Amino acid sequence: MPASDTVLYEVIGSLARITLNRPEKRNALNDELVAALKDALRRVDNERDVRAVILAGAGADFCSGADLKKLQKISTASVADNLEDALALMELFNLIRQVRVPVIAAVKGRALAGGCGLATACDLVLAARSARFGYPEVRIGFVPAMVMAMLRRNVSEKRAFELVTLGSEITAEEALTLGLINRVFDDKQFDDQVEAFARLFEKVSRSAVSLSKKLIYQIDEMTFEDALQTGVDVNVTARMSEDYRGGIEKLLSRD
Repeated sequence: MPASDTVLYEVIGSLARITLNRPEKRNALNDELVAALKDALRRVDNERDVRAVILAGAGADFCSGADLKKLQKISTASVADNLEDALALMELFNLIRQVRVPVIAAVKGRALAGGCGLATACDLVLAARSARFGYPEVRIGFVPAMVMAMLRRNVSEKRAFELVTLGSEITAEEALTLGLINRVFDDKQFDDQVEAFARLFEKVSRSAVSLSKKLIYQIDEMTFEDALQTGVDVNVTARMSEDYRGGIEKLLSRD
């Protein structure tokens, strides 16, 4: 287990489950939870049989954003302290992309402010039909600044502008239409459908998925030519992998 009970960690077969465990606080983010979440994500890369990670919240909500005590602390902190705190959150967002297997946000209830940012940072987002999303930071004079780096890559410029400057909540169906999330499942079957979706990664090559994940994010700011050249390098790496050789053998055996 990670050092804190604010985050639960377990591996069942091919799936790792990371659960934000502050249901009485709507899984609000504080220093302890962020640190424990990073510990759990680092641990995933040591699990050789894990194909995907399901990140969820205990209780009714996924995550309501920053803890009120944390917000109060931020308002009176020095520039140096605020910089250190912001860098810790940046490290979390970066870490999600560095985990070799897909990290799937399973959102029930509310994913607001930093909680919505956390979901947006994940590789895939699955939502219950009753889930709500939003970046209400502007209502308290704050800015979802780091989250914009991910949000802007998920939705159009106009939609991103609306989401971060109005601070309104949107439904799961609206989030799906915008491209902010991947799938919407009915509430009653949500947990089962999330697991079934995550287990789809059992049917594909772990190494190929890992290489694909890295490449998708690596080419964000590349020119077309540089992206193609990087693709060449990854293509060659994939060709030399055991998974590829095994896959070719299976194809040939069918003839």
